[in-house]
Amino acid sequence: MSLGENSFKNILSDPEKFAVTWELVPGRGAKESAQEKTLSLARQASESGIINALTLTDNPGGTPAMSADFMAAEIRELGIEPIVHFTCKDKNRNQTESQLYALNRAGVSNLLVMSGDYPVSGFQGRPAPVFDLDPIHTLQLITEMNRGLEYPGIKGMVRQQPGDFFAGAVVSPFKATEAEQMAQYFKLKKKIAAGASFIITQLGYDARKFHEVMLFMKQNDLNVPLIGNIYILPYGAAKMMNRNDLPGSVVTDKLLDELDKERSSPDKGESARLLRAARMYAILKGMGYKGVHIGGHNIKYEQVEKIISQGESLCSQWPDLIKYFDYPIPDGFYYFERDQKTGLNLETPTQRGNRPADSTVSCMYGFSRFSHNIMFKPGEKLYGLMKKISEKISGTKMEDAFHKLEHLAKVVLFDCKDCGDCALIDIAYLCPMSQCPKNQRNGACGGSFQGWCEVYPGKKQCIYVRAYARLKKYGEETHLQNKIVPPCDWSLHQTSSWLNYYLGKDHTSQTGA
Repeated sequence: MSLGENSFKNILSDPEKFAVTWELVPGRGAKESAQEKTLSLARQASESGIINALTLTDNPGGTPAMSADFMAAEIRELGIEPIVHFTCKDKNRNQTESQLYALNRAGVSNLLVMSGDYPVSGFQGRPAPVFDLDPIHTLQLITEMNRGLEYPGIKGMVRQQPGDFFAGAVVSPFKATEAEQMAQYFKLKKKIAAGASFIITQLGYDARKFHEVMLFMKQNDLNVPLIGNIYILPYGAAKMMNRNDLPGSVVTDKLLDELDKERSSPDKGESARLLRAARMYAILKGMGYKGVHIGGHNIKYEQVEKIISQGESLCSQWPDLIKYFDYPIPDGFYYFERDQKTGLNLETPTQRGNRPADSTVSCMYGFSRFSHNIMFKPGEKLYGLMKKISEKISGTKMEDAFHKLEHLAKVVLFDCKDCGDCALIDIAYLCPMSQCPKNQRNGACGGSFQGWCEVYPGKKQCIYVRAYARLKKYGEETHLQNKIVPPCDWSLHQTSSWLNYYLGKDHTSQTGA
């Protein structure tokens, strides 16, 4: 039985409905037991009618797996809505567009757009990451495709037939530091501005943090449905999350200790895991979330059904369940002040002005600001001079020497990769192409941990933690949410970014930087 109208979209738009999605993992292979199990679970979910959509992961953990796209088409034929995890890590923008065409033709409309886990393994070694577009760029592309994508053809502009994608995005309210958390919320604003139609939280077990992101969205008029992530948590997975081996998933030492005790029970902690998930279900529904996203390794349909049933029976007492989710990160940052009566949050934001910076700010940043103000700021004397010089040497033999001099200076100062479409101005003079492994030009991915980069934990801080500290020193941290930075234009690769800037060839001519 194939689907017609998008029932998942309709449920999220119905104020009386509460959506339930279940995450399935297609697994590695094509005709292995993992794929058959996924289809069997999907068949059970479809027949039950209590699960509204099935989400399908895309190479989770950075390892190869069955394409979520093809599996989604099969699942759709079973009569239940699939939601494809649409990640940005393994394809350039052309392949992204091509994949969207295929999904559109197959009738797969629901997408959850995210950066994706950094690749860790593949055929004959570690694969090259391909973070050409970030989630915000991808959401912009999807939005344009829904309107009818336009592009230049031989006889003028071509406009395609409109698509009908229903795309969402992800946010983590569970970050430890102020800089990490604010970077998440700044990027959330951009995702919704780019076209995200629903938001799913990343994984954590702090009720106050679940409440925080809902209040933040309300206060900032981010009026899209919010879905809470419920992971049925065994000790083994919790131990990995506690170490950040599954980036973006937060399990504190306190919770890990409790899980360790639970696994000594006769059922190895299964009943405790299901009860924890049911309590979280009740809390999220009671708080005002629009739905829940249930996940877990090797979960049976009957366990999901039990969580839903038990969760519904607990909804009336949800405020009394908050005490079971008191797992704060030690000294962790909260956007709002604590409500001592409920254990959740007041609507009063935490005063951030006097909080210590989460990263040191070197004198290089001051030098960069000074250089920008005299050379790259329209109206200043050196700006006019540099613009005239650029116009004069462009296309001459001097251009090559000028480019080499610029590149040498920027390699020393910024580890420049010579992309030619420089984003230093946008990210407090930190290069996302050389200093962020995922090349994120619009904000941090969800994988940072205690301020450290997902790929280099304990060695390199996330560049958005550093950028936030730099900008906060001057009271300019909201600069990180003010505009969407376009993707790098690779036609400018290995050309002078200074010439491109002064001559209006780079992205700054579009964004007004």
